[in-house]
Amino acid sequence: MSRDEHSNNRERQKNSGEDHQSNDSGGLELSQIVFIGRTFEEYMKMFNLTVDEINGKSILDCPGGACSFSSQARKLGADPVAVDIAYEYEIDELEVKGFQDIEHTMKQMESVQSIYVWDQFGSIQGLKEERTRAITDCIADMRMFPDRYVASVLPDLPFADEQFDLTLSAHFLFTYADRLDVDFHVATIMELLRVTKREVRIFPTVDMSGKRYKHMDALKLILEERGCTVSEEPTAYEFQRNAHTMLQIVKHNRTR
Repeated sequence: MSRDEHSNNRERQKNSGEDHQSNDSGGLELSQIVFIGRTFEEYMKMFNLTVDEINGKSILDCPGGACSFSSQARKLGADPVAVDIAYEYEIDELEVKGFQDIEHTMKQMESVQSIYVWDQFGSIQGLKEERTRAITDCIADMRMFPDRYVASVLPDLPFADEQFDLTLSAHFLFTYADRLDVDFHVATIMELLRVTKREVRIFPTVDMSGKRYKHMDALKLILEERGCTVSEEPTAYEFQRNAHTMLQIVKHNRTR
């Protein structure tokens, strides 16, 4: 699922005519998908990662959207795979849609700048440059390694048990708490854990209003009962206000 600051804008600007994306069913039209992503550098901050930590690791980015994490991590010795419902479309189609979405989103940002922290980007133009860099790197990598970009609809993933060393999930779970229920969250996280050997990291831990996910304590208890260590960790990344914490889930036993 492709998702970005466009989503918060849509919550505050109901005059937009574009359908909002959802990942609870298949068969989405391309017009319903917002294909915008974040850069490798943003991922490293969001998930408290270091280059040494990803080197030599198999990493799942779910959902990957138009993010450049895979393209840059691959150059640094990682073995990344991205999965997203959007990848069922042709690369050329996604490229055109992504650049259209960037233009549309930047226009929307004008009236909602106050709900974001601009320390990293400086301005809307700075944000646009970073979003453009992300999709440019992503599309180039998709063309070079098309088999590493897999189409799928959560909560099901077409991967083997414990296929990946680390799984990253950004701006989907918890973010869309108003439309994805608790059962979906639990099923999706259990699926992410199934395909992961050791650790899953989810960013952020708040919904689109900036409030902590209201079922977080119950979710953490479920995971702890299944043998996981679960913690909410502060990060160095904040663009949406109050979205600066990730959920870190470490497996100690097989979680099914």
